Amino acid sequence: MFKFLGPYWKGCLASTTLAALAVYATVAIPDLVGRAVDAIESDDTGDLKTAVWLIAGFGVARLVLTVVRRLVGGRVSLGVEFDLRRRLYEKLLELDLAFFDGQQTGQLMSRATVDLQSVRFFLGYGLVFLVQSLLTLFVAAFMMFKLDAGLAAISLTSVPFVVLIAQRYGLRARPAVQETQQRIAELTAVAEESISGVRVIKAFAREERQQARFEHATDRVFSQAMRSTRLDAFYSPFIGFLPQLGLAAILLIGGNQVINGSMTSGEFVAFYSFLLMLLVPMRWLGMTLGMAQRATASAARLFEILDRTPTLQSEPGAPPLPDGNGAISLQGVRFRALKGVDLEIEGGRTVALVGATGSGKTSIVQLLPRLYDPDAGVVKVDGADVRTVDAQSLRSAIAVVDDNPFLFSTSIAENIAYSVGSAETVDQDRIVEAAKRAQAHEFIERLPDGYETRVGERGLTLSGGQRQRLAIARAFFADPRILILDDATSAVDASTEQLIKQALRDVMAGRTTIVIAHRLSTIALADEIVVLEDGVIAAQGTHDELREGNELYREIVEKGLPDQVFMTRNPPEREVAGL
Repeated sequence: MFKFLGPYWKGCLASTTLAALAVYATVAIPDLVGRAVDAIESDDTGDLKTAVWLIAGFGVARLVLTVVRRLVGGRVSLGVEFDLRRRLYEKLLELDLAFFDGQQTGQLMSRATVDLQSVRFFLGYGLVFLVQSLLTLFVAAFMMFKLDAGLAAISLTSVPFVVLIAQRYGLRARPAVQETQQRIAELTAVAEESISGVRVIKAFAREERQQARFEHATDRVFSQAMRSTRLDAFYSPFIGFLPQLGLAAILLIGGNQVINGSMTSGEFVAFYSFLLMLLVPMRWLGMTLGMAQRATASAARLFEILDRTPTLQSEPGAPPLPDGNGAISLQGVRFRALKGVDLEIEGGRTVALVGATGSGKTSIVQLLPRLYDPDAGVVKVDGADVRTVDAQSLRSAIAVVDDNPFLFSTSIAENIAYSVGSAETVDQDRIVEAAKRAQAHEFIERLPDGYETRVGERGLTLSGGQRQRLAIARAFFADPRILILDDATSAVDASTEQLIKQALRDVMAGRTTIVIAHRLSTIALADEIVVLEDGVIAAQGTHDELREGNELYREIVEKGLPDQVFMTRNPPEREVAGL
């Protein structure tokens, strides 16, 4: 954790120095109170006034120093938080899709909020509290030994026990706190799923079921948090109780010394005040240790992400994707459903991938921009192995439109121009032209603010067909070398589909295009058709060639839907037996 304090070492040093000066001002006051008491007993008005003015001065100094220290410490704390958030988000963007396949969004959000807050609060404030507490303990102890070494030794006999108890508390609290953080993350995941899936919940009237899931997750957090609370409820007060025994001993022994005349009343008051000063830092020590345990548990969860190395990294100095017309080559590719696929696609041609769900169509298009690496075999674009070129240049040459397009919670124009960053930096006519080619301009113009209309989260304020047309417009705007259409017209009506297909013909001209479709009307756009079955290429050719020479494709043409054909050829009993 401490490496994040590096850029703020000056602030940390200043905060620690201010804390030390505040401790000095605090420690000076008991000694002055003792002098004032002795001045009262000796009727020395001048010495009394001097002591009072000095007490007031040190009090004001401590106030100013504490205010400034908190401002400096706050700057350090917020700076650490800023850096942690930036680094965590940067790492999340670096990680490959395989990492997110096994993660819940709520878990990641919990780490980016709850866990991050615990770390930054300890680094920004808790660490200074710890230093200030230790300084107060040492300085107050030194002043007590200076006044009376015997009394000081008696009053500090509880310190070793406090240290041992604090150590024991740390060993037991850390796993308990870490488990609490994990259960909070699980609760966040349930809440995130409920919000994201609220339409499904309401559609099936399952509010009570989701409420029960949420309450179960809340109960788990409560139970684990109570375990941590019980530990804290026992150890923290016990840490504060032990010094009270020394306090009682000092009242008895020191009081007798005052009665016997071996110690003045002022010295006893000063010594007693120093002893009282030890109680607050010891309580702070317990709280700070608890804060440290939470920060350590949270940091462990954060660094599970920050220390992860992306598996799909470009080699240092990797060259950009070479110039070309988008030629694609798959050689012996094995990945998920794919079982040794060999496929050559000439640049500028349109190829349709046809097959039942799970036959490997989407796996092929995920390998092209190197979202995943194949288990075996080679994927090439324009003669270059995609693993040897710069990933950014590769992905900027490929645009994907799938059947469930994602839109950001920003304006229509920003979503269309997403490939260049900001809509404000490009010619608005380009945005409008892309929308027109995707048959989206008309409905955009009818929106309240036109192209500046903000869409809801994930574009859910728009219909499915509208989202798909905006996604197609985004692909048009990017002007990619390779265009991938993964069932991109599945959510539009027949008349709109015809208009989009005309636009697709324009944009596909001279551009390598891979079409995954279940509608024969969309498949007909292709120059060549590849039929996949059980992870291998079952047939390949033009529409007319396959219709005449391939029984499987002929069945697809006659029945209209690949899934129906494959279900007939592979009934459920056979599929279950195969599993």
